[in-house]
Amino acid sequence: MPKTLWTDELLDRAHAAVDLALKHGADGVWASTSAMRSTECQVRDGKLETMQQSNSRSLSLELYVDGRYFTHTTNDLRESQLVGFVKDAVGLTRALERDPHRELPDPKLFEGRTTVDLQTFDESVERIDVDRRVATCMAAAERITGKPKVLSNSTSFTDVRGESAAVSSNGFVGQNRGTYVSMGCSVTMQDEGDRRPEDGMWASHRHVADLPDAAWIADQALERAAARLGSKKAPTATTTMVVDRLAVPQLIAMLLSPADGGSIQQGRSFWAERRGKPVLAKRLEIVDDPHLLRATGSRPYDGEGIATKRRTVIAQGALQTIFVDTYYAKKLGIAPTTGGWSNIVITPGKGDVAKLVADAGKGIYVTDWLGGNADDTTGDFSLGLRGHLIDKGRIGAPIGEMNATGNLLDLFAHVVAIGDDTWTHGWMRAPSMSFAKVSFSGA
Repeated sequence: MPKTLWTDELLDRAHAAVDLALKHGADGVWASTSAMRSTECQVRDGKLETMQQSNSRSLSLELYVDGRYFTHTTNDLRESQLVGFVKDAVGLTRALERDPHRELPDPKLFEGRTTVDLQTFDESVERIDVDRRVATCMAAAERITGKPKVLSNSTSFTDVRGESAAVSSNGFVGQNRGTYVSMGCSVTMQDEGDRRPEDGMWASHRHVADLPDAAWIADQALERAAARLGSKKAPTATTTMVVDRLAVPQLIAMLLSPADGGSIQQGRSFWAERRGKPVLAKRLEIVDDPHLLRATGSRPYDGEGIATKRRTVIAQGALQTIFVDTYYAKKLGIAPTTGGWSNIVITPGKGDVAKLVADAGKGIYVTDWLGGNADDTTGDFSLGLRGHLIDKGRIGAPIGEMNATGNLLDLFAHVVAIGDDTWTHGWMRAPSMSFAKVSFSGA
């Protein structure tokens, strides 16, 4: 990894923390350090509203002392303060209850780390100055401000640079760095009476060059907001649901959220008795790919230092992988995989959202989820939504103030189509999807 301003110092501090903890009686140590700088520019109705920058540095120390475990964190990385912090942390950990399931990962899990440059760091982020941030937001605002029925609009641009290092007492040494850039626009329109429909468009990437331009984001935000004008409740019905690629990630996140070791071990997961069983539509295939170049979730190792690798999560209608760290793996009596997902990728099918709508003929097209919840234990869900009626294979009148209800396992057992219009400007690679027999409550 190329030397940078922060990372070498972060690595030195992590090494020092491990050495000090062992000196003061710790049996095992994991030390991780990080530094981040984030800058956000926000323009409202064509005028600069905020320009703010935040900087942070931290040291996290995971200690294993006489069968006891605890994590200690400080934002003071000065060498003069480190000795006292580590000494006190070891003493505090020694006073806790024993936990026989806590241990450092097997060093064999550190092996096989990818040597490929995942291109998570964009040098050009360092060259973004105030003028460029403001100009980018203003360019978007100019395309929206003054348009018919527009009451207000807001545009933001955020750029982040972060670096980290980690060292363990059983042989792990790692350094990582990344950048993140995002832009979004929101638009509020004047509708009948006092109704003020709002919508927008957002995109995020590791590299500035991969972001859509400001004009496209602004045009999409305006188009989506204008499509909300005249929105009404549709009749209560059980019908086909087509979900836009921007709304699919929330459904997938709810499906996979209980597929982690903690939820399963604690009896809070509907996957507990269903791992490996074909309970979903076979056409649904999902992988976790931590090695996608320039993707926001890409990483060579996870938070425990376990070397990352591509994993099949859903295939042949069954959950193939659970996300389980060392602690919960030991409690469950299984091998650890990784503590959390990286880049979730849904295998695309054929056709864009227009084709899915045409094939549905009649139903509801969901563009956004508005609140609601899902029960990790049962899979039951109730989600507010906005979107459009599907009439004669076309996107029709806008609808809102409705709920979709059901069970996640049943919903994903009735996937009838997956599009090929994968959204690549966010944390999940998701295309539009179509589901049969979905219950909607409305007028």
